[in-house]
Amino acid sequence: MIPDLSALQQKCLEAGTKLLGAIAGDVIGSDYEFLEVKFYDFPIFPPKSNFTDDSVLTMATANKLISESDYTTEYRKFGTKYPHPKGSYGNNFKKWLILPEAPTFASFGNGSAMRVSPVGYAFKTMDETLSEAKKSAEVSHSHPEGIKGACNSCRSVFSCQNRNSKEIREFITNTFQYNLSRTCDEIRPGYHFDSSCQGTVPESIIAFLESNDFEDAIRLTISLGGDSDTMGAITGAIAEAFYGEVPQSIKKRVIELLPYEFLDIILKFNIAFI
Repeated sequence: MIPDLSALQQKCLEAGTKLLGAIAGDVIGSDYEFLEVKFYDFPIFPPKSNFTDDSVLTMATANKLISESDYTTEYRKFGTKYPHPKGSYGNNFKKWLILPEAPTFASFGNGSAMRVSPVGYAFKTMDETLSEAKKSAEVSHSHPEGIKGACNSCRSVFSCQNRNSKEIREFITNTFQYNLSRTCDEIRPGYHFDSSCQGTVPESIIAFLESNDFEDAIRLTISLGGDSDTMGAITGAIAEAFYGEVPQSIKKRVIELLPYEFLDIILKFNIAFI
């Protein structure tokens, strides 16, 4: 029997579907990567917008959490099943995907932070959440900054979902030594593409902290002119946790771009954890 994609799309459109925040940010940012966009009023969905490796691996994280699998298996499974999403995987991560004997890289790339948001919904305590975020990172990004980036990104989702407040600035500054005292206007002029956790996660959190709603958060983070799809995914995940559902117009367009498997995982994840 052929799966009914249109019926599943409609179900996702009508249901409460957490995880779409990260994917929406990824899709919106996908066509601006490497362009160093420095303005706020960019077209929200250029014609070539699509999901990238950020969304693929976010779905792998979610699938791990609803199955009896493990992170290494899921990242390799999804990464090889979707080898050419818009954008692409980093060179070291590509090697890790296809070589079972490849060791964990001591990477501080932002791949660990862009894929971790499902963990922020799946556990009841901060300790459990941070422990799982570390596990999700260290299979491929074992550098302390790679782990820290995943933990900060995930911690922000957990806090916004459970406390419904923006009181994450002090905790992250004191615990993880990120400088969140800057503003987007201060960051923007001298900021450039950076694929490291330490060069993207703080800026992505700051964009959320300055925002007034979901779309505002995404526009602010992309307007910094950095790794736009990954920063969109990180900021989008946090903004969705705080503001609630992704706006319907954005949600509809994103759902239209996703394969059946992604929508199925999103619905199953929401049933299991939300």
